[in-house]
Amino acid sequence: MIKNCLRGFGALSLALAPLLASAPAQAAAAPEGLHAAEVTTLADAVGLVPAADEDRTGYTRSSFKHWNSGDLADGCNTRNEVLIAEATIAPVVAAGCKLTGGSWLSYYDGQEVTDPGALDIDHMVPLAEAWDSGASAWTAARREAYANDQGAAASLVAVTARTNRQKADQDPAQWLPPAPEAQCRYVGEWVATKLRWHLTADTTELDALEAFAEGPCGDSIVSYTPAP
Repeated sequence: MIKNCLRGFGALSLALAPLLASAPAQAAAAPEGLHAAEVTTLADAVGLVPAADEDRTGYTRSSFKHWNSGDLADGCNTRNEVLIAEATIAPVVAAGCKLTGGSWLSYYDGQEVTDPGALDIDHMVPLAEAWDSGASAWTAARREAYANDQGAAASLVAVTARTNRQKADQDPAQWLPPAPEAQCRYVGEWVATKLRWHLTADTTELDALEAFAEGPCGDSIVSYTPAP
């Protein structure tokens, strides 16, 4: 069982926060033409993820073009834009988007990192898992959008290379962050990412997610915005 789950991440678009029993889930207002944020309990959010068998036939990592030129006209690619956005102490950005200095907190293991080269940018739902769960039917352009998604805070996460490589392409039934206090946040952000991109989950994965929702993370909510 997992204890001491993180709470109070309301500043993030895909985050967990304490659920007040008397407060109904509400959708946040969105600018015209954009989807509103959907807010619900973790248990209900898990129930919204469609069940389907996974199929990795035809998968290659190159099916998801990344890193691209990013969201900003700043000369940085997506990787470096995420590093800049997630820094706890801002790095110096030199010519060619070379980053020096700065500091980051890898929430998977609670490690403070001052060398950007020691960090990986993790896809919350790994590319192979996304392929298995519906992305195999997407266009190349949509897979590129997924692989470089900066439209939701949890889609791409700067973490230590060690934890990212331990995770590899595993789902929460197979791997969780080693820091116990990070695990409820992680499960909620995993579910939010699946819902954002209309991805499915297999039975084993859903069973694991339901166990968290019914147990240690039962007082959490999930907020997500459907991808364009």
